[in-house]
Amino acid sequence: MDKSQFLGTEKMGKLFLRLSFPAVVAQLVNLLYNIVDRIYIGNMDNIGDLALTGVGVCLPIIMIISAFAALAGMGGGPRASIYMGKNDINTAQKIMGNCFMFIVMASAVLTAVFLVFGYDMLMLFGASEKTIPYASSYLNIYVIGTIFVQCALGMNTFISAQGFTKMSMLSVVIGAVLNILLDPLFIFVFDMGVQGAALATIISQCVSAIWVLGFLMSKHSILKLKLENLKLSSKILLPCLALGISPFVMQSTESIMNICFNASLLRYGGDTAVGAMTILATLMQFLTLPLIGLAQGAQPITSYNFGAHNYDRVRSSFKLLLIASLCYSVFFWLIVMLFPGLLASIFTKVTTLINYTSWAMRIYMFMAFIYGAQIACQQTLIAIGNAKTSLFLAVLRKLLLLVPLIYVLPLLFADKAMSVYLAEPIADTLAVTTTVILFYVNFKKVLKIESNDEKPD
Repeated sequence: MDKSQFLGTEKMGKLFLRLSFPAVVAQLVNLLYNIVDRIYIGNMDNIGDLALTGVGVCLPIIMIISAFAALAGMGGGPRASIYMGKNDINTAQKIMGNCFMFIVMASAVLTAVFLVFGYDMLMLFGASEKTIPYASSYLNIYVIGTIFVQCALGMNTFISAQGFTKMSMLSVVIGAVLNILLDPLFIFVFDMGVQGAALATIISQCVSAIWVLGFLMSKHSILKLKLENLKLSSKILLPCLALGISPFVMQSTESIMNICFNASLLRYGGDTAVGAMTILATLMQFLTLPLIGLAQGAQPITSYNFGAHNYDRVRSSFKLLLIASLCYSVFFWLIVMLFPGLLASIFTKVTTLINYTSWAMRIYMFMAFIYGAQIACQQTLIAIGNAKTSLFLAVLRKLLLLVPLIYVLPLLFADKAMSVYLAEPIADTLAVTTTVILFYVNFKKVLKIESNDEKPD
């Protein structure tokens, strides 16, 4: 019996919990070790503030690297699950092999580009004469490990796609724990500064990548990474990249959005407003990443059963994801609305900044309780292979709504800084409404078409 059949037979509630919990933990661990990384760098004697700012300037490039991993992994993973549901393991393995080869090629190109043009790009992203030495030192080491980062992030998706979310979680936890241990060793003991932080990161990602690839080539994996499947085929690869465009856009545009927010807030609210936005962006990750974890847990269930034409389980999987996502986003929203000062004080001890952030938090996250519906609907569309609609929704919220609102709303309100923060809840409301409507129409349409295709002529 195919080891993957548990995705189509096991009790839905139990299965969803078993797959989602490790995925949520993995997302939180990943977030926490990034925060710890920043704490170490920020506490370097005499230069901590400049070093932290320099590393922060590298974020757009780091996000681009991660986005290419998502392009292959989050595009290929659901398609592999769908073919597993069709009991076509051979095609699923070809998908994984092609996506791995794409990651290798993309890593080589990105490494070369960032090594040659990295300095100029960092200056473009906001580095100054004081911060560029730290930014450049960090980036030059980090990009050498691009292949490790891409393999660890991109290929780990194929472990989750098989329903092995606990194993997928372990790959993240191993890298995170190793990074936390190596950071102080390289930064402080060996006195390597930001170079030590970058080295700790790529070593950790290298170990994670070895863990991931080792599992995918082992007897425990349903899908095997084989040499014969590495030959690129447009029929195999292009549909994966088409589906992966949506998460690629979501990740790669994150930096653009942050740049727009910071530029406007600096103009209308000064350094305090920008500092508040830094805290709000971090809190937003605590909202978004667990929701993505829930979606990652549901993805193999939804995709497998979609491929197996078991549409009742597809609907059940979505309902569970939607309920869980809304419960979390409502819970998070209540905490934010009731205790904004407490949350702000975690990140700063400056009273002025705490008070300002508390005020801004209630505006910025006013509609956060509905965000669970956005993630649940959008990620389910990806899980069933609906590339066009998921891409449109990815572009809609950030590029078509949020970025224009950041610049338009200050023209309409007297309180300019308030209006910038207000762009987020307005964009969320419009995006979620559109997403729910389009999801309802497309979900019913796709399942109806697929069901009709099963009927004999």
